Amino acid sequence: MGIELPLDAVRRQIAAGIDMIVHLGRLRDKSRKVLEIVEIAGYKDGEIQLNPLYQFQETGEKGGKVLGEFVCVGELMHKEKLLQQGV
Repeated sequence: MGIELPLDAVRRQIAAGIDMIVHLGRLRDKSRKVLEIVEIAGYKDGEIQLNPLYQFQETGEKGGKVLGEFVCVGELMHKEKLLQQGV
């Protein structure tokens, strides 16, 4: 757009425009899994603050496949949009 924005302003816009991040990854057995779900908690001291909600935790391996479970590690901080939708 021809406008140079400071890095701080760009980070603030990202923090304001994204609610959650779903991290997909490839494990050593070549399978793809959801590894983590985090909530964008805000912007503070030049950093985007993340609130982890769920994480994949490995429990072992069987037949060359990585075993594990999706574990809740935090609670949703910003529930306003869900409440507005009746959830």
